[in-house]
Amino acid sequence: MGTPETAVPALRACFEAGHEVVAAWTQPDRPAGRGGKLKAPPVKEYAESQGVAVHQPEKIRTEEARALFESHEAEAAVVVAYGRILPPEFLRAPRRGCVNLHFSLLPKYRGAAPVNWAIVRGERETGVTTMLMDEGLDTGPVLLQRPTLVGEDETAPQLLARLAGMGADLLSETLRRFDEIEPRSQRDEDATHAPVLRREDGLIDWALGAADIARRVRGFQPWPNAHTVFRDRRLIIWDAVPMSPESFSADERGLLLAAGAGEIFRVGQGGLIAVACGGNTALGLRSVQPEGKRQMHALDFINGNRIRVGERLG
Repeated sequence: MGTPETAVPALRACFEAGHEVVAAWTQPDRPAGRGGKLKAPPVKEYAESQGVAVHQPEKIRTEEARALFESHEAEAAVVVAYGRILPPEFLRAPRRGCVNLHFSLLPKYRGAAPVNWAIVRGERETGVTTMLMDEGLDTGPVLLQRPTLVGEDETAPQLLARLAGMGADLLSETLRRFDEIEPRSQRDEDATHAPVLRREDGLIDWALGAADIARRVRGFQPWPNAHTVFRDRRLIIWDAVPMSPESFSADERGLLLAAGAGEIFRVGQGGLIAVACGGNTALGLRSVQPEGKRQMHALDFINGNRIRVGERLG
């Protein structure tokens, strides 16, 4: 049971380990692109390439969906980013329960967007967890875990792709050692949460420190993206780096100290747009995307728009 590309490695691992996959459950096809043509989820495409029956119910809290799920008589269900909360009768149907692969070290970052929030909140370490599902939100007993460091410049899509591969390996080990693993309860008092991302989460508050904003630039990809307003139009920041005060001249340091949050105080040097942030810190914009246009290097944005010192973002 899974939907996006990040769930495909786990499904592939089930086949490669020799398990009999009796069915794949995924979200319905959705319109995509400018033409609105229906696009199949990646899990569906891969499952069909392996000759596996695919089920895409619009709703799973129906008698019809429950009966279909029970008819598989599965030994276990593997759930990876399916996108639906399973009703209790689904959790009870497989003989050995439902095994979830989650992209954090539970109980940290329970919820829908663990990778994004781990980066935004500055975690140095994250990982993958397999757990037995219960009726709570990522609260079930932990089976196995595997940690990894978060790369200093790693974006959420890059980290998620890496965790998907790690998670597929951990899932294979979990299924192979299922009878010997002793499930252990999570400590609820250690839990943190990773709520569903909202568009407004990406709106940059330039009063934050530069390092904090840079983490949002990396963590809120591919959506909602870290974004601001420039000349009354939306501007997405795709790549940005905190700047060291030692890299500025004495005059530039004076400009930074005098600048308000979001004010541009240096343009072009080193291929960057330098923006004043909270705490007298500075963020260098390397790649941006103006509203209605393609992503571009900061220098191209400068040259095409005659960006001036003293203009303000936000």
